Amino acid sequence: MSAAAAIAVRPLEAKHRPLWEPHWAGYQRFYKVTFTPEVIDMTWRRLMNPAEPMHALGAFEGEALLGIVHHIFHRSTWTIGNYCYLQDLYVDPARRKGGVGRLLIEAVYAAATKAGAARVYWLTAEDNAEARALYDKVASFAGFIQYRKVL
Repeated sequence: MSAAAAIAVRPLEAKHRPLWEPHWAGYQRFYKVTFTPEVIDMTWRRLMNPAEPMHALGAFEGEALLGIVHHIFHRSTWTIGNYCYLQDLYVDPARRKGGVGRLLIEAVYAAATKAGAARVYWLTAEDNAEARALYDKVASFAGFIQYRKVL
């Protein structure tokens, strides 16, 4: 049995917050951002609220959380079905290149398919070569460049 076969991807539950927080902090360190406690609390409340379009999945090996992924469903002017934005993906550095990231992405694909979404998409840093090596295997590069204005 492969190492990935022992990993179960399932929705995070309220009891998982203490496991989620170190991964969320690692994600912030990687992208050199810091969220206020208020933003972190609101994010968690949204992820746990079934009325919200935001969702959180975790890759578990037994009770150990190896990685997280957040995804959001939203409407599009281009399709009838919603799009699914894979917003955040983080895998414990010690568990990278072992199939955890792929399992999390595939779980988002499955959730999006079940929800009738027309597309799953995401952004990553241009210099995130390690992640892009995986992304090039599981999706196609759209060639778009992001612009933003912080308000």
